[in-house]
Amino acid sequence: MERTLVTADVIAWYAAEARDLPWRRADVSPWGVVVSEFMLQQTPVARVLAPWEAWLLRWPTPSALAAEPAGEAVRAWGRLGYPRRAQRLHQAACLMVSRHAGKVPETLAELRALPGVGEYTAAAIASFAFGQRHVVLDTNVRRVLARVESGTEFPPASLGSTERALAERWLPEGPGESSRWGVAAMELGARLCTASTPACHRCPIAASCRWFALGRPPSSQPRRVQAWEGTDRQCRGVLLARLRTSTEGVARDHLLAAWPQDAEQAERALGSLLADGLIRQAAPDRWFL
Repeated sequence: MERTLVTADVIAWYAAEARDLPWRRADVSPWGVVVSEFMLQQTPVARVLAPWEAWLLRWPTPSALAAEPAGEAVRAWGRLGYPRRAQRLHQAACLMVSRHAGKVPETLAELRALPGVGEYTAAAIASFAFGQRHVVLDTNVRRVLARVESGTEFPPASLGSTERALAERWLPEGPGESSRWGVAAMELGARLCTASTPACHRCPIAASCRWFALGRPPSSQPRRVQAWEGTDRQCRGVLLARLRTSTEGVARDHLLAAWPQDAEQAERALGSLLADGLIRQAAPDRWFL
């Protein structure tokens, strides 16, 4: 398989078929890319579009966000889920102000030093915001590479050195082309080379795909499905939703009543939200974001 030809085909497909997402446009700021990467973690694109636009209108720079309390970031996060991302984004903005003159840092080391920025997010920001050459490995890219080169339906459960080395071999040499490959492979995985219903008949590289050539053998590893109904995560989200509706705080009993299913679970969720710094207790019986 000639990898350069395959990557060129994916990039050409992306140029013709990519969704017009606002954080991909040429005039988007590095901060806009940062906000999108935080919001897109474990959250579908459709749910991120409106919150991203609203966030950038309210806080167009790291300095604008850092000037407000962290609770406002959590409030504006709305129903995106995993609200600690909002908290960490606020913390990252504060560090950009204190360490980087209010700008998004450009190096991987500086990006990795920001709260909420791991290996993938740092590489994505450096690549998509600054055009640098880095391996960008999200779930979609990992699945595309597993199928095209390894002939397996899904990548390993955890990312290891072998998979990183494989991704490095697929990375085009030029920084501009490598960043286009990263976003194009992500789009291919999100649109065609999906986990449950891959559209191989429309894939631009089906003829080069080892998994397709093998007859699309199913994976032997069980797929994990995250539960939601009745979990502590859902309970925390319900309590936060009630707090978002008030700027004057909510009484404890009224807050816990938002989760009548299990009083002990509601108490536990309230305690964990306080421990995580997502809410604050300003009086014995008043709770705030």
